[in-house]
Amino acid sequence: MGKYFGTDGARGRANETLTLDMAVKIGQYLGWYYGQKRHAKILIGKDTRLSSDMFEMGLAAGATSTGASVYLLGVCPTPSVSYLIQKEHFDCGIMVSASHNPFHDNGIKLFNGNGCKMNPEIEEKIEAYIDDNSTEDVVVAKDERIGSVIPWSEGLELYESWLKSIVPMDLNGMHILLDLANGSATSCAAETLAALGATVEVIHSAPNGININTKCGSTHPEELQRMMKEGNYDAGFAFDGDADRLIACDEDGNLINGDYTMFICGCYMKDNGLLKDDVVVTTVMSNLGLYHAFKDKGIRYEQTAVGDKYVFECMNEHGYSIGGEQSGHIIFHAHANTGDGLLTAMKLLEIMKNTGQSLKQLGADLFIYPQLLINTPVKDKHAALEDAELLAAVDEVAKELGDEGRILVRPSGTEPLVRVMVEAKTDALCEKYVYRIVDFIKEKGL
Repeated sequence: MGKYFGTDGARGRANETLTLDMAVKIGQYLGWYYGQKRHAKILIGKDTRLSSDMFEMGLAAGATSTGASVYLLGVCPTPSVSYLIQKEHFDCGIMVSASHNPFHDNGIKLFNGNGCKMNPEIEEKIEAYIDDNSTEDVVVAKDERIGSVIPWSEGLELYESWLKSIVPMDLNGMHILLDLANGSATSCAAETLAALGATVEVIHSAPNGININTKCGSTHPEELQRMMKEGNYDAGFAFDGDADRLIACDEDGNLINGDYTMFICGCYMKDNGLLKDDVVVTTVMSNLGLYHAFKDKGIRYEQTAVGDKYVFECMNEHGYSIGGEQSGHIIFHAHANTGDGLLTAMKLLEIMKNTGQSLKQLGADLFIYPQLLINTPVKDKHAALEDAELLAAVDEVAKELGDEGRILVRPSGTEPLVRVMVEAKTDALCEKYVYRIVDFIKEKGL
């Protein structure tokens, strides 16, 4: 983790921890870095939050000042930037978004020329340049070397065409409800599914700059669930702010999170000979029930640290076909280098069409174990997790749970907290074991 860039770009409150000056400098560095032999070609996309225009313009101004040709995609899903970089041979790409965060936050996510997350070494050099500590001679362009900005709305049409070519299907007769989170999905989700013949209804599709993710989308799907229960829909889909995550909803209003999606897609891909080595990649936060269900279906799994970046690294190293997170980031390696909410929705619809089964039927063999997660404040999270007595207490819980549950104790990435999570067959067992550890931490004053 760098000073400004974390595992998912630079993120912070607009004009407080993430500033226009930073955006200009990031643009300048990238325009110079990729433009040392010829004009750099850089793609910029954004979500619908109020500050996204400001950061888009700052990045573009910085990049053109060092000679880059900057293509503005406008409001778009994050995965469309990743795809178009590869298809149209951009040197790099930038997405302005803070994903599922509230509107007052924003983020600057960098992609390399392969449409993957930017190399951390380059991010470190950008951080040095932001802080005026750079050892490199980043020079602005003069005369005919100054760059230009090109509005590029056709890019989204290319992305939509590509999606329809990956999952070519006739959705006539299907009634689909979409929660667009007042975010990036408003740019193309409904149009893409309607073009395949579906009857599409949308909610939260009127972004005004401040309503992105507000009581809507993948983090707040309650209204989608209510409408699915009351209405006559085949499937419901909720996106996050930048549309790289998807939480689905079955016809009875039950949520289909990332674990369910990996189970449904993993089983279908295995049955059709599309699952490399019969392996699905998950993070340590996936539910124990998913692993039991995979075992029953003859599917193996790899576990990574939390973060789609780590899932992708593992998939890339071994060529695995599918991986993802409980939160709804799902990566289909044959098609994309990043999670894509719309592609995930289309894959689920394809499975429904090809099997004749509903989402509820497709997920029926997965029993999700109850889970309880408690965040406990500590003086020093790293020291706490090295405490021998605490580790012994955690081991004791793990032994008592055996194969019928698990305990996970890990530090928060951003706060002085330790996260204690237990999965077991009943809520009562979860509570018993979580509070045994939480109370131990408090009594010991860690």
